[in-house]
Amino acid sequence: MVRHILSDFDLSREEVIEILDLADKMKLRPAKYSEALKGKTLIMLFELPSLRTRVSFEAGMTQLGGHAIYYGVGRGAFSRGETLEDGVKVLSRYADCIMARVLSQEDLERLASAASVPVINGMTMRYHPCQTLADLMTIREKKGLLEGLKIAYVGDGGCNTAHSTLIGCSNVGMEVAVVCPDDPKYCPDPEIVSRAEERSGKEIDVVHDPVEGVKEADVIYTDVWVSAGMEEEKERRMRVFPTYQVNRELLSHAKPDCIVMHCLPAHRGLEITSDVMDGPQSVVFDQAENRMHTEKALLHWLLV
Repeated sequence: MVRHILSDFDLSREEVIEILDLADKMKLRPAKYSEALKGKTLIMLFELPSLRTRVSFEAGMTQLGGHAIYYGVGRGAFSRGETLEDGVKVLSRYADCIMARVLSQEDLERLASAASVPVINGMTMRYHPCQTLADLMTIREKKGLLEGLKIAYVGDGGCNTAHSTLIGCSNVGMEVAVVCPDDPKYCPDPEIVSRAEERSGKEIDVVHDPVEGVKEADVIYTDVWVSAGMEEEKERRMRVFPTYQVNRELLSHAKPDCIVMHCLPAHRGLEITSDVMDGPQSVVFDQAENRMHTEKALLHWLLV
């Protein structure tokens, strides 16, 4: 049976730890794995561009001895009107794995249903599982453990990064607080929260007071206020989110050794201030590097 990674729910706690352990080994001794995927091909489908997703997957595949091919797709179809299903059936004959970065989770699931090779979610508007693997690797590097730590996700609680954070972090035994405006539009999907709580046995806190939300936090995490596909809402969002900015004042209410994360790209002076992003508690660029290491581990885990 072909294994797809379409959301964070597709990986058990044990599987996540296995992938993180492999990522640690690959980061420490990259030469050992330099031919691990020799002769393998990854096709990367992009509906919208991305610096980190494209380059981390392509560089990672190269470092493993394989090859990555970039291909742009339109909404729900390939060029000249060919359906996703028809195109993916062809690509499955050419490649060993497909990574897709598309807006619609439904389109991703259509794509996977037609594929005869593993499909990895490179990001949709609903989930961002590859980012969460990198986040967990980074937290474990800096803190030495995951279970029992508190992470406060501050900002748009309804976006893909917030959803993946609450699923992935609760799955490994972390306490999760989603700190967001008191509006259903900016809160995490209740169905996703319920499913994550049921799977992990841990309660996900949704908090609307930023200071209250970050109390006792070991990790503060934020992302842009206007995610891909939300551009028409920009003006309204710029009015709603300023009180959720991650700045030195907010950071002072977390634990003294709290680390700060951002999945990038960052809009300095909006969701995060430069003095925090460039400060001693920031692990933002380590987090970005770890995208490549965890993606290498995921590819190896799926294909070897």
